[in-house]
Amino acid sequence: MVTIAIRNLSADLGRRAVLTGLSTVLRPGTLTGIIGPNGAGKSTLVRAVLGLVPSLQGSITVDDRDIRTMNPRDLARTLAYLPQGQTLHWPLSAERLVALGRLPHLGPMSRMTAQDREAVRDAMARADVVHLSGRIATELSGGERARVMLARALAVGARGIVADEPLASLDPGHQIDVMELLAREARGGATVVTVLHDLTMAARYCDRLLLIDRGTLVAEGSPREVLSAERLRTVYGIAAHLDMAGAAPMVVPLGRCKEPLSPA
Repeated sequence: MVTIAIRNLSADLGRRAVLTGLSTVLRPGTLTGIIGPNGAGKSTLVRAVLGLVPSLQGSITVDDRDIRTMNPRDLARTLAYLPQGQTLHWPLSAERLVALGRLPHLGPMSRMTAQDREAVRDAMARADVVHLSGRIATELSGGERARVMLARALAVGARGIVADEPLASLDPGHQIDVMELLAREARGGATVVTVLHDLTMAARYCDRLLLIDRGTLVAEGSPREVLSAERLRTVYGIAAHLDMAGAAPMVVPLGRCKEPLSPA
């Protein structure tokens, strides 16, 4: 199990403040969705958690260890990362691509052990891509490739998973597949964090949401606590229909708001 504590986090990219005074705790057994409009700072936040943003104010700890003092290999073994928009250039088989997830466990010039190979097989089974093992990854469909890349993250065997926009370019069926897989990992005790734009998927699958606007944490809590028509109006500038009462919550954007927006 892994707990990620973020305290008073601020970050600048160039001359622009991207995150400002953000504090939260990401806990085991929870699927946390990070939502907000384009440019809000969502991807910067997840990259900061992974130690990929060099200039930060505040602190990020993983099980009480400051990430700035952690060995990068230790951090990579603790938090698996699924970046957004990955493009494949090499004609690797799907199985060899998933096996790259074991790199944080391997020394220079070392070979995979039986334990590594078992971790790869287990990850492919969990992502339902065993049948794609021998296929060339660059020839897979978008949905197949997304599940293989997720299997690569699972192969790390990390206690935490960070996925940045894993639903991008996927059809509705494959979006459901990915969200159900992430939810299963959280139910199994992992700390799962994902950036999402689809508010219905966020409401339906996430245990907890962080709503970010202009680098500031506007709201956090359960989807029913965070998602409201007023908040969507002030943060996204949209009118929306929300049905949060049933077992399958729904958020339907209806159009842009025409009246001036008040601060979120």
